[in-house]
Amino acid sequence: MLDILGKRYIFFALSLVLIIPGLIIMIVKGLPLSIDFRGGSLMEVSFASGTLPSTDDVLKTYNDQGVTDAQVTTTENSTLIIRSSFMSDEVSNAVVNELETVSGGAVNIIRLDSVGPTIGQEVAGRAGLAVAMAAIAVIIYITFAFRGIPNAFRYGVCAIIAMAHDVLVVISLVSIGGILFGWQVDALFLTALLSVIGFSVQDKVVVFDRIRENSGIFRKLEFEKLVNHSIVQTLQRSINTQLMTVEYMLLALALFGGVTLREFAVILLVGLFMGTYSSIFIAAPSLVIWETGEWKRWFRKSTATA
Repeated sequence: MLDILGKRYIFFALSLVLIIPGLIIMIVKGLPLSIDFRGGSLMEVSFASGTLPSTDDVLKTYNDQGVTDAQVTTTENSTLIIRSSFMSDEVSNAVVNELETVSGGAVNIIRLDSVGPTIGQEVAGRAGLAVAMAAIAVIIYITFAFRGIPNAFRYGVCAIIAMAHDVLVVISLVSIGGILFGWQVDALFLTALLSVIGFSVQDKVVVFDRIRENSGIFRKLEFEKLVNHSIVQTLQRSINTQLMTVEYMLLALALFGGVTLREFAVILLVGLFMGTYSSIFIAAPSLVIWETGEWKRWFRKSTATA
């Protein structure tokens, strides 16, 4: 039988390697928040002439209208995505008119989003509240569902610990992506994050439910061996239903879905993979550490367990 739990601290160390670099970037530079959360304007435009104006010309256009913090990104479809502080309708129209003069042709506005700073702060607060409510709901549900076995509350808390692990990996990914690829935390990111949380909890419930079933069958078996046996039993199910179906579709979407959906697809791809990973290598081992009291011995295994 695979001794997965015997190597649990190796998996914990691997998770730290994945999480810490992104958290350091987030602490130093902050999360790359989009206008959805910090307020501002985003304009995506294409040009009828087929010739894109230079970045300096675009920045000068914005500076002439009193907007000094514009950022210009050129997409694969020969369009410009320009992010800036909040612009009124009058300023936006003036910018478009000046861009038409600079480019020598009509400007097609593909997208124009403007969010005030107050609305952005409200959206950020509600996003945090949504994640917190999801975590509380998970604890309540798992504690109720596992009420027939001892320490049912621990199963819910360990599920939240593993879920927090998945969230931190996703945040770390976005922090690194913000530096390398210009990714931003927007409403679509929140959708991906909540989807990761949902799939993550689903897989953890499956593993914990197998532990509950085996607890009634193998009553005399040590808890660590019982949990390890349960993980091995659910391993094939986790791989088949999660990795071999959803992950393939997300990989195709990330590769061929276009630049607009690429960030969303990659976040889901990594997040759902980590949801399966944490169910096996984080949630169940955390339960064993709690049940066997390893945390009281500074995470050293007991002689009997070893």
